[in-house]
Formats: sequence, structure tokens, C-alpha cells
Amino acid sequence: MLSLGTMTWGQQNTEGQAHSQIDLALDRGINLIDTAEKYPVPTMAETQGRTEEHIGTWFKKSGKRDQWILASKAAGPSRTQGRPGYIRGGTVRHDRENLVQAVEDSLRRLQTDRIDLYQLHWPDRTTNFFGALGFVPDPDEETVPIRETLEALSDLVKSGKILHVGVSNETPWGVNQFLRLSEEHGLPRIASIQNPYSLINRTYEIGLAEIGYREDVGLLAYSPLASGVLSGKYLGGVRPTGSRLALFERFARYTHPLVDEATRRYVELARTHGLDPSQMAIAFLLEQPFVASVIVGATSLEQLSVNLGSWELELSDEVKAGIQAIHRQFPNPVH
Repeated sequence: MLSLGTMTWGQQNTEGQAHSQIDLALDRGINLIDTAEKYPVPTMAETQGRTEEHIGTWFKKSGKRDQWILASKAAGPSRTQGRPGYIRGGTVRHDRENLVQAVEDSLRRLQTDRIDLYQLHWPDRTTNFFGALGFVPDPDEETVPIRETLEALSDLVKSGKILHVGVSNETPWGVNQFLRLSEEHGLPRIASIQNPYSLINRTYEIGLAEIGYREDVGLLAYSPLASGVLSGKYLGGVRPTGSRLALFERFARYTHPLVDEATRRYVELARTHGLDPSQMAIAFLLEQPFVASVIVGATSLEQLSVNLGSWELELSDEVKAGIQAIHRQFPNPVH
């Protein structure tokens, strides 16, 4: 299935545009909408929380809250440059006080009484995520124990303010710890993991895919087009006006020559077979047995409509063989 991503709303997209995207997605049969307290991205103090506010005004205006599975996320600690240091005064942790406050703030912005899936946006501990390679431990870090986090989430589930819990940007070790502790102590079991997954970033398949599949923790795949790169619109150094790579320098990891060459191959493969490159890229993810849903977002209704069309696309064996051949030659140029 597909889910509706929202991280551009409140910065690249206005409230009205956000509402139009929700209407379109609902009309096309989508029923899961994913957001986060730190959205829109790139995050900044003056816009933080605006995405949830736009969703909340749609809920109030339409009266159709019950037609959506609503997912949101709690920010983790800000240990490196680029992560928010202003949410809850910069003391963001996955402890009881922070999680209770985060849920209350999100519920207020979303104008609802519950969040169906509440996710930890990134780990409380120091580990490698958001494209980082290699594990460099911090022996002096102070981190909230996972059991303490689960106990706080358990109380929020009992209160009815959240219904299910999930993780995001997690590692194999982290997923196993959440599963073990929930079983040992009768705490909520994580229902999902939201990590990046695309044709040019298939690192999820190494370790996490098997855990998720065998333990029934479905992947909510984000960045399926690598910030639009796999659509082919950036090939040859082109930067369309208003596009993410033109507006924000923080997405520079998508401008590596290997990324450009791998993308060119995937785009050529799609066009050779009469396919839209974006739809081919998303359809490949939808066919993977460990994927529960692919989160698609866009800054225009036209882009969103194209992405939603991938739901109906079935890739031929020839196309899938072509994808695997390109992957073997250019494995994971983006992490």
C-alpha cells in the first residue's frame, strides 16, 4: 500500500495545497497519513509543527478524521548539527516527560484525540542513521533506556492517546531490543519501522529486512524517490526552480556523480519499457515482502498523482532483472 507523506507542508506547500493533497490521496484510496512534530523539513523554529497544524485544520474542516490512519513521530535528542535544538527547549529525549508533552502538543495541533501510530523519529542513543556510515560509540553519553521509553509509551497507549507504537531510523540492534523488552515486560510491541528505502539506497535489506519480515514489523519506506532524484528531474545537474535540491543545501548527498549515473541508468531502464521512472522506482519497493507501505510525498498535485499511480503498476521480470543488474553495478550510492 501507499501512504501520504507530508514533510513539505508548511514550507514548500501552503495550507491550501496540503488540503488539496489530502483530498486527492483520499479520493485515490490512500488511508495512512504520516507526519512528525518536527515537520516541515528542513526544520526550523519558525515553522516547526506547522505540518501537523495543516492536517488538523483539514480534519476540522472535513470532519473525516476517522477515514485516516494517522501516524506521527516524536523527535529525539539533538546531538549533531542540523537536528532541532528548540523543540521543548532543546531537552528532547525519549523519557516520560518528553513523550507525554510531545503527544499532547501533537494532539493539539492535529485537532484530534488520538494518534493511531506513534513513532520515535530517531533513536535516543548515539548510533548511525540519517545516512551516516559506521558506528562510533560515545562512552560518555546519557541515554534513556529503551525499557523506560516503552513504559512511557505503554501508559500513553493505556490512556487511549496513542494506539500503536513504532520506530524510525532504527538499527537491527535497536529493533531487537525493542522486541525483546516488550516481550519480557509485557510492554507495547513495535508495529512498524520507518526507514529510508529506494533504488539507490537499499541498505535496509542488509539485516533489517529479515528482522522485519520474520518478526512482523513492517517497513514504512520513506524517501522512495530519494528527494525526487529517481524521477530523473535532476539529471545533468539540472535544478528546477523550487525543487528541494535547488532550495536546500542539506540534501547535497544526492549530488554525488555515482548517484547521477545510477539514476540515469534507472531512468533509461524505465523509459525503455515505457514506464514513468518515479512509478517504476516506487513499484519495485511495493513488491518487497518486508514492505508494509511506501510513503509518497510531492510538492504538486501533478507529482502526487503520478506517484500514486505506482500502486497499479506491476513490473515485468525483464524490468526487475534490469533493476538488479543496475544495483549490482551501483550498490547504494546514497545511504
